[in-house]
Amino acid sequence: MVPAGDDIPDDDAESPLYVVSDLHGHRDEFVAALREAGLVDDEERWSGGDARLWCLGDFTDRGPDGIGVIELVMALSEQAAEAGGTVDALLGNHEILLLGAHLFGEERVPGEDPPKQFLAWWILNGGRDSDAERLSDEIVEWLRTRHALRLEDGYLLMHTDAPTYINYGTSIGEINEAVSDVLAGDDLAAWWELFRLMTSRRAFYGEGEQPVWTAQMMLGMLGGERIVHGHSTIADQFGVDPSSVDGPRLYCQGLALAVDGGVYQGGPCVLARLGDEGPLADAEESGAQAAD
Repeated sequence: MVPAGDDIPDDDAESPLYVVSDLHGHRDEFVAALREAGLVDDEERWSGGDARLWCLGDFTDRGPDGIGVIELVMALSEQAAEAGGTVDALLGNHEILLLGAHLFGEERVPGEDPPKQFLAWWILNGGRDSDAERLSDEIVEWLRTRHALRLEDGYLLMHTDAPTYINYGTSIGEINEAVSDVLAGDDLAAWWELFRLMTSRRAFYGEGEQPVWTAQMMLGMLGGERIVHGHSTIADQFGVDPSSVDGPRLYCQGLALAVDGGVYQGGPCVLARLGDEGPLADAEESGAQAAD
């Protein structure tokens, strides 16, 4: 098993850098996107050489084969490492939800009124019995060792489009260590708080100075020149039809890049090659914000 990558970026890296997010059980669409990018061959084996692929969370729920997506990423991680490349993943809120349902089931979260349970919330958010039945000890361990943040080539990679992370520290290393401590433990209240915080969204979107200030604050604290995130679908965030989404969306004066194509909504599986999205500049932010 290949462990989660460290927190030190390779500033001299010249290998292609790709990101994908919120696959939500849509394995076939993921494989098709990988093939189109030349990252896997016809046998679904890594063919991307020294390329780097970071998955930004939310492998399961809402789609037919979440465990199949995870198994594929784990296999590609091994194969890419042998070829000098990287395939790795960051933690999404649905990973916390799946693990919480598995570990705590119907146990009530302390201090929550009305009462809350991970299992009930997992079902409410599209949890699939087929994923729960195939959730092996190996997958549980792999998910529990994923990090929350990563800095690559000046891109601050994360799942949630909110400053949630700074509740756990003021550097990538501190945050990843604190989140890892939660995932390694059995404190139900701490797990629930992590899940709750990771459901925050759209802090970088909207009118006025606040979204830009928030993005600048996070980049100034954690490093990087541009935030890359999933979690909020492009269709919901920008008020467009999912079928019209044709790639990532640059916004917040070029400080943020949204890559969740909303595959579970009928949108595309967006596999974005970073560096192709354009320079830091004002970007279109029209469109109504959808409700959470």
